Amino acid sequence: MKIANGRVVALEYRLHLGDGEVIDQSAPGQPLAYLHGHKQIVPGLEGALEGLDTGESKQVVVAPAQGYGDHNPEGLRTVPRTMLPPGFTPQVGQTLMAQTEDGNVPLRIQAVNDDSVVVDLNHPLAGKTLHFDVTVREVRDATQEELTHGHVHGPGGAHG
Repeated sequence: MKIANGRVVALEYRLHLGDGEVIDQSAPGQPLAYLHGHKQIVPGLEGALEGLDTGESKQVVVAPAQGYGDHNPEGLRTVPRTMLPPGFTPQVGQTLMAQTEDGNVPLRIQAVNDDSVVVDLNHPLAGKTLHFDVTVREVRDATQEELTHGHVHGPGGAHG
């Protein structure tokens, strides 16, 4: 069965940024399961997988625009240290979670000053070209419940 919209795909993957150093991967024997066509993985990877069958492998290079977007300089914000949790000692590279009207948003600390910190609202992989090595482990039709809920149930999915 080939990958197409509305099908559940179980995928083993490795992700690097072109240097071969793996920055993310599926756990051995535990492929990532997603509902194809429902924007659960980056668009460039999803489009490249269309039509593949169980057992097929592929190397996919995804440009920033089809991955996590370009790095937006407007995503850098200076925040007064008084807005940080009491007793918290900020360090460059730490990630904080801020609650907004859109839900929780990760903020990466870029700089620490005496009275403020500079945080980055961009996704950590924004502006990066993504290199995926993928192997399709399973393709099946989604159940009506999975389609209604908009995600995979069972192993590798929301209730796995």
